[in-house]
Amino acid sequence: MKASVSVQLGQQLHLTPQLLQSIRLLQLDAQQLQMEVARVLEQNPMLELDEEAATADAGAVPESGADAVQLETAAFDELPESSMWDVAGASWSGEGEDRMQRIAEPGSSDPCVRVLQRLALELDPKSLEIAAFWLEHCDDAGYLEGDHEALLLRACARFDVAAPRIEAIRQRLLHGEPAGLAARDVGECLRAQLAALPAPCAARPLAARILEHCVAELASHDHAGIARRLHAEEADVAEAVRLVLSLQPRPAQAEAGQPDDAGYVIPDVVVWHADRQWRVALNPATAPKLAVNGAYERALAQAGDSEGAGRLRELLQEARWLTRGLSMRYDTLLRTTRVIVERQAAFLERGDEAMAPLTLKEVADAIGMHESTVSRITSGKYVQTPRGTFELKHFFAVRLEGANVSGAAVKAMVRRLIESEPAARPLADDAIAALLARQGVNIARRTVAKYREQMSIAPARERRRGTAPLLARAG
Repeated sequence: MKASVSVQLGQQLHLTPQLLQSIRLLQLDAQQLQMEVARVLEQNPMLELDEEAATADAGAVPESGADAVQLETAAFDELPESSMWDVAGASWSGEGEDRMQRIAEPGSSDPCVRVLQRLALELDPKSLEIAAFWLEHCDDAGYLEGDHEALLLRACARFDVAAPRIEAIRQRLLHGEPAGLAARDVGECLRAQLAALPAPCAARPLAARILEHCVAELASHDHAGIARRLHAEEADVAEAVRLVLSLQPRPAQAEAGQPDDAGYVIPDVVVWHADRQWRVALNPATAPKLAVNGAYERALAQAGDSEGAGRLRELLQEARWLTRGLSMRYDTLLRTTRVIVERQAAFLERGDEAMAPLTLKEVADAIGMHESTVSRITSGKYVQTPRGTFELKHFFAVRLEGANVSGAAVKAMVRRLIESEPAARPLADDAIAALLARQGVNIARRTVAKYREQMSIAPARERRRGTAPLLARAG
């Protein structure tokens, strides 16, 4: 009788405190970094602000920092990206850390991750995994991709949980913040947003009936038809329609567009054109430089093994780790931005239509790091350019299948053609596709329609009337 042997393979990464700190510093945004620096300056007397470095050229990384990058890159750079899509059974350490707790790491610009960050304070780990499942199967607008019943059955089998609990968590997303996430269709999305309105509103009941029974008429602006079908006055219908149009039919995009601060961002990197080339430098306001206090360091060296010296040596070691980690962050941010600027120079010169296809892997290969590192350093980091201030992730554009242009560039072309069309003869989607083909960009009519809907631009038949419905998805 042959003995049966069961072998289970898993991924285990043992992280040193230095590497953990480097990862954390890498993914902090500017505001979080400022708070972290203020905290450590208050707690560690061995650290002080390096005033000389703060006034020097921000683009110059200290040699020690560059050396640290070379020494440590091979280690921290290969770590998996922290996200809700981690493979079950994988762990960052051998200490049994709850993988769903890693969702709550700060600095993410992904709307789904931001939603899960808030839910982590309310839901147990199992429910949080189910919420991540629903968000995983949502499109960019926040709607479920695929059949609701099929997804429900898949989740039941995956998590070994009854269907009512699975659906209850979807309803928690649907009626949470932002309201409308994980909706089956635009009607369910907007009805959830209506229910979430804080103040009493006389038009709310009629608006809910319109979304329940008259979405098609709403998209075509047939107020008279709505009034007849619902046996309501046209004036009341007009008021209810105004309420509906004030809602957000793309809740995920609304979440992604929310500012993390008081409505403005401070760029981490500045880009400008001089001497016929693009130059890149760190913004000193978001790149604080720390140094070890020389006086304390000398005093500690003279103290020997005296009482209390042990704790001070621990603080000194922590101070050296932090300054090294900051140097690694600044070096990685500069190198990443320089590659992005080089690849997207045409965009900086000519605008959206010149946006080139660019992936995380291409940038990672150029700087000799892993894709996960590029993802971390570009999340929540902003660059100031002559064309405006953008998040670094803005410059990554998917290559359009069968063409040497990016989807972002084609979307800008579609917008330009629509903005320049005759008012009385708006361009249909197939006409726009034909005009793009003359420019060497061959795309299908349905692709034009998709980009048009993403920009909330109505179809040609509705633009002819001079109207621009916000509910383009429902049309």
